[in-house]
Amino acid sequence: MPAPSDRFVALDAFRGMTIAAMILVNTPGSWSHVYSPLRHASWHGCTPTDLVFPFFLFITGTAMWFSFRKHSAGLDKPMVLRILRRAGIIFGLGLLLNAFPFYRDYDNFRYFGVLQRIGICYGLAAFLCLGLRPRRLATVSAVLLLGYWALLTSFGGDRPYDLETNLVRRMDLALFGANHLYRGTGIAFDPEGLLSSLPAVVSVVLGYLTGRAIHQHGRDPILLRRMIAAGVVGVVSGYAWDFVFPINKHLWTSSYVIFTAGWAWLTLATLIWCIDFRSYSRWTIIPNVFGMNSLFSYVLSILWILVYIHLVRLTGSEGQSVNGYQWLYETLFLPLAGPLNGSLLFALGHVVLFWAIAWLLYRRRIFIRI
Repeated sequence: MPAPSDRFVALDAFRGMTIAAMILVNTPGSWSHVYSPLRHASWHGCTPTDLVFPFFLFITGTAMWFSFRKHSAGLDKPMVLRILRRAGIIFGLGLLLNAFPFYRDYDNFRYFGVLQRIGICYGLAAFLCLGLRPRRLATVSAVLLLGYWALLTSFGGDRPYDLETNLVRRMDLALFGANHLYRGTGIAFDPEGLLSSLPAVVSVVLGYLTGRAIHQHGRDPILLRRMIAAGVVGVVSGYAWDFVFPINKHLWTSSYVIFTAGWAWLTLATLIWCIDFRSYSRWTIIPNVFGMNSLFSYVLSILWILVYIHLVRLTGSEGQSVNGYQWLYETLFLPLAGPLNGSLLFALGHVVLFWAIAWLLYRRRIFIRI
């Protein structure tokens, strides 16, 4: 499809930087050798890596405002179908990636994932944003965050925020069973589960309200002052809330929503200041290449990894059969830079690879909207 002529360059740059970060943190050469800022917090807490996914949801909401603002009919039938179609496509792509290469054990098929959460949050947030006025939208967002806190506290027993006993896990176990949940934490627990998608919807809504404010104020300096103020309030209040409701990406706690939104406001305000107020924009071509084909680049990176983990077998340095992912790291990057730096270079190489693919699409004015 052709590129839109009227682009919000700072948002494209923010989105492109976020996609680059998503690829970077998902493709280390070895998960045993990763610098700590490029790891998720083991449970409570927030590392730079834990900012990446909520940033993408926030950006999704901001872009949603610019996509929907000319639609005056609200939730009419064509718009409802448009929302359902896009949410369904994103969710379905997540299911397909989880199923790839399609001969795996479906008795242990994971239902949820990053794309599934994006699809759910996009759909629910779109209905809320088009169906409610801004004040009611803010009220509903507050109810979701406070209600989620109340649910986890009331139905989590003596340790409501622990890995084993939290309500998010218990609900997913009851609805889907342990075999269909993520096990990266050592037990069946899905960080993109059903209940924790509700506060994640607020991450999208806050982005939508930010897009509305940007459209209203344009290049008025009051926009930057308000975004910076909102960012500081978000970071400080999220950190304060952490004392009673821990900041936790795995549970997508309400304090985590506010804390990460604060950093999103500060980051976007910085980009708007650089690009729109100071006209430092030449560098933006680098992130914008990703930003114009954001979800496509992310999906392609995941598919690529799955292909050479599951379909490529090669002979390792000790004569054993290894997958293509392990072979590439151990054969090229590990001898070149050692375990830790080699693992980082491996991930950076993937960022460059998928940026180059996105650049080819960009040069040909091909923009794939998922």
